[in-house]
Amino acid sequence: MDSLVVPLAAPEAADALRFGPKAANLAALGRAGMSTPGGYAVDAEAYRMQLAALGLEATAREVFAAEDRARARRCALDMKLGLMESAVAPQLLEPLLAAWRAIVSSGKRGVVRSSALVEDRADSSFAGQFESFLDLQNEEEFLVAVRACWASLWSTRALRYMATHGLDPADTAMALVVQPLVAARVSGGGLSRTAEGDRVINAAPGLGSGVAQGEVAPDRYVLDRDGNFKESALGRSYHGVACVHGRKALSRSFAGSRCLDPEQVAELGLLMKQSEETIGGPVEIEWAADESGIKLLQARPLRVAEANVPDEIWLQHPRLDGHPSGIGFGSGRARVVSCECELERVAPGDVLVTTVAGPALGAVLAHVAGVVAELGGSTSHLASLARERGVPMVLGVLDATRRIPDGSTVAVDGVSGVVRWMQ
Repeated sequence: MDSLVVPLAAPEAADALRFGPKAANLAALGRAGMSTPGGYAVDAEAYRMQLAALGLEATAREVFAAEDRARARRCALDMKLGLMESAVAPQLLEPLLAAWRAIVSSGKRGVVRSSALVEDRADSSFAGQFESFLDLQNEEEFLVAVRACWASLWSTRALRYMATHGLDPADTAMALVVQPLVAARVSGGGLSRTAEGDRVINAAPGLGSGVAQGEVAPDRYVLDRDGNFKESALGRSYHGVACVHGRKALSRSFAGSRCLDPEQVAELGLLMKQSEETIGGPVEIEWAADESGIKLLQARPLRVAEANVPDEIWLQHPRLDGHPSGIGFGSGRARVVSCECELERVAPGDVLVTTVAGPALGAVLAHVAGVVAELGGSTSHLASLARERGVPMVLGVLDATRRIPDGSTVAVDGVSGVVRWMQ
């Protein structure tokens, strides 16, 4: 039973078929000498044992197999509620708690992250589709987080994503990563290679959820392939307000101060180079820096696009610059929305222009011609999904919702990070 939970430093943690690509890649980075938070990997077999203990295996099969859509939805709900609300099976409890107690014994708080067997692959990143829980303080919170990560395999957004990739959730399983929390002063992501051959680093103060969720426009640092500094741009945050529908929205931006010094930028450039060598190709990383230095949190395969040569006619029209965050070039009618409540206004072939590049926008990626947002950066979860789907996207575009007229024709270059429109 102890083999269900193994240290990330153990050789077996590199088995992606047991512990998922996220855990396996983290284990590989650590073995290559790169700094990670350490922690434990929980075998996907534990998830399967929990399903068996709850008698949910047959229900799992019906979610995608049932001909009655109402029945399929009911089964998906039964899966989520069963995994979320039922206690962890007794045979799993002790090895899970042993890992938790080992982490908190040094006075640190804990983290539980998904490591599904189907995520962090070159053709299915599942970026932002599953759950992660930070700053867990006690055993009760830890066990809730474990159950919630298991249940997130059956979330509506994850099921939609799987359907578009021809995957059945009943054929896969959810492994976990249990780690100490990195008390980050600054965190972010990085792309080891762009269409121009550069390396890009995003950074923002704090734990990094704002970068991943597209809630800030992070600092952007660009290095060439040799690690030489090329350029940088300060990030921005927005004040939170309530939208007209009573939900959370954001007001105008304000600039911050630079998050990284030159030595940290150079170190992250080197870490991306080493990650490429370890993973075997271009990578997208997540990282966090505390008092002891920079730690890698994740590395997934990165799809790199070719640069686009725009039509001469577009060069004559107004432009805005931002973070290149998608694939290719696209154009269509601008649909400017102020919050997630208005996404139903976005029709197939439209270019969505909005404020926050959050996970809710994943639902429209299947039919839009492009996305422009005032917040977010090249390493947000939504940007990862856009690159995977081949959707042109530019994030961190200052005043996009004010400058781009609703209904105008917009062109989005997701590789160069340029947006133009016809007035």
